[in-house]
Amino acid sequence: MAEMVNSKRAKFPRGLQRRFIQKVLINLSFEKVAGLCGVSQRTIRDWRREKFLMDFSAVKVLCNRAKLPFPQHIKLKDRYWYTSKGAKYGWSLVLKKYGRIPLDEEYRKEKWYEWWEREGRYKRHPIINVSKPIRKPAFSKELAEFVGIVLGDGGISKRQITVSLHSIDDKEYSHYVSALIKKLFLVPVSIRPDKNAKVVDLVISRTELIRFCTQTLGLRIGNKVKQQVDVPHWIKHNKSYILACTRGLVDTDGSVYLHRYKVNGKWYTYSKLSFSNRSMPLLQFVLCTFKTLGMNPRLTKYNEAVRLESKNDMKSYFGLIGTHNPKYLKKYRN
Repeated sequence: MAEMVNSKRAKFPRGLQRRFIQKVLINLSFEKVAGLCGVSQRTIRDWRREKFLMDFSAVKVLCNRAKLPFPQHIKLKDRYWYTSKGAKYGWSLVLKKYGRIPLDEEYRKEKWYEWWEREGRYKRHPIINVSKPIRKPAFSKELAEFVGIVLGDGGISKRQITVSLHSIDDKEYSHYVSALIKKLFLVPVSIRPDKNAKVVDLVISRTELIRFCTQTLGLRIGNKVKQQVDVPHWIKHNKSYILACTRGLVDTDGSVYLHRYKVNGKWYTYSKLSFSNRSMPLLQFVLCTFKTLGMNPRLTKYNEAVRLESKNDMKSYFGLIGTHNPKYLKKYRN
């Protein structure tokens, strides 16, 4: 019987529990009181604020140690006295939303969906409905280059943008891309290396950035090859944007390689450039850009790549378009 009483809660009249704890703390420290009651110091502070009811056993122990008279007018409550109160409140909310207690789970889901479409989706929630803000820059050469990078080695899902680069060969370039993204949108960039595949993923998780890229920049969510993506129109109408976007495309999906040949016993070496992509509109964009700049590009037999193969064309490319990928510059100069 004594155990049943000690397990109950003591309900003081309003304000008296706070006064009781304050009297106890005159002669005993928080640490001492917590030890006597077998609870944390935070719980003692919660009792003083009357956030929770005190254990009846704790009241008896503290009265004994602090030599205080046992409080009058307290009532005993079961340990989980509040559950019935919470259940009644929950029942009233369910009744208000569904009109009855939904015994059928499918019926409950149907009514929830009706509520969601009617009003739930439009209510502002402090967490789930609020996208973290980003900087939304005006059209610029840097923004056009970012678009080229995403169209080249990037991917867009509903929640993330990912740019995948070679973890060793593109190590320096990955620093440039990360800094460019931070500068444009003021967002953090997660760097996720995959040592087994020698790949490093630059990941930006911002719903607002996805919205900006799709609604303002003209990029698309999903598989770029299946959709045969193209360069957005706002880039095609500005020469400096065209050059910057082309640079982003080639820096990610291109390559500079050395061609060696032998004439009269003497070896000669010079560099060539190749841009490979499985989206035909992107190949045509790069091909047209090269031709407009006076170069003589070649589209490979099966429409897999655009190539520059002469020394003059390579000189024109690095002089007019340039690169931000150090590995290309090293191969070209060597």
